[in-house]
Amino acid sequence: MCLILVSGTLMSFGQVTPVVKPVPPTIPVVPVLLSTQKIGIAGLAHDHVHNILGDYRDGKVLIVGIAEADKQLRARYQKQYNLPDSIFFDDLKKMVTAKKPDVVLGYNPVAKHIDIVEVCAPLGISVMVEKPLAATLAQAIRMEFLALKYYIKLMTNYETTWYPSYQHVYNLAAKDSLGQIRKMVVHDGHQGPKEIGCSKDFTNWLTDPELNGAGALNDFGCYGANLMTWLMNGQKPIAITAVARHFKLQTYPKVEDDATIIVEYPTATGIIEASWNWPFSIKDLEVFGDEGYMHALDKDNVTTRIDKKPMTTIIAPPLLAPNDHPISYLQQVVNDRQRGIADRSSLKYNMIVMQILDAAKRSIAENKRIVL
Repeated sequence: MCLILVSGTLMSFGQVTPVVKPVPPTIPVVPVLLSTQKIGIAGLAHDHVHNILGDYRDGKVLIVGIAEADKQLRARYQKQYNLPDSIFFDDLKKMVTAKKPDVVLGYNPVAKHIDIVEVCAPLGISVMVEKPLAATLAQAIRMEFLALKYYIKLMTNYETTWYPSYQHVYNLAAKDSLGQIRKMVVHDGHQGPKEIGCSKDFTNWLTDPELNGAGALNDFGCYGANLMTWLMNGQKPIAITAVARHFKLQTYPKVEDDATIIVEYPTATGIIEASWNWPFSIKDLEVFGDEGYMHALDKDNVTTRIDKKPMTTIIAPPLLAPNDHPISYLQQVVNDRQRGIADRSSLKYNMIVMQILDAAKRSIAENKRIVL
């Protein structure tokens, strides 16, 4: 019988026999660890904690202990992320003593960041807190002293550190593609923490002048101060002038909901606009140089105009591991003492951020320009 092979099918006159291909076995997807470090969590009152708990649920990180005194808060997160009883403690000292984490991440009120360092530094445990570093400059100075005394890494995590668009702007500015930087404008804000649905546990301290150190000025002003310090390669400003507004007295009676900070450098000016009073969320960065302009419109998109050429808009190239995630970054920094010394997360740069925020508060209180 004459056989013909056509498109994978054996054909004979009067008969068709399909070729059955074997189905490959399903291979389960094994999560890739972002870090092999044993992680401890201090506090659950910051809504950003969902990020690390989501990574734990997905098998990407190793959380060995969580310290949180609020039993209701613990129960809520335990149920949501299916967390075992064995990792919960009501006290940070008990947790680090029992579980011996390699690092501790802080998700408690900003004014309580210092408490984490007081416990962890003498034990040689490095710490990363959510921005800003501290509620006050005095707290930050004490934290810096402890970190240096006990030789730990003390890092500050900003959402915008992991924006590809911001890294792209920095890279071109560092290559002098824009010429000398003359002006930086940073917008960070949204409708307000209550308006966008932040948890009550979060807003209770975020809108408290003692626990947060201020309102929108600390919450969002720190982003601009951090980015400008980075773009200016750690240069300290020469003067700060700030204005705070209180538009939502009924919603936020204790703290300002809008702040504008002018940051003066010898050769450049920075403008920080921070608000809980905008019609929608904005996080962007503008940099003006002698020869060009760049605008990171959001996390990914960047508009550029250099040397009178037509304006272009691109999607920034993705960040490369391990510098694309705070947890993988932290492991790299802790393992290599030469890393994380002068960047957006570093203690050095965030001490300058705290000086800028402190001067802004003094400028508002005294209604004058503060010379540093």
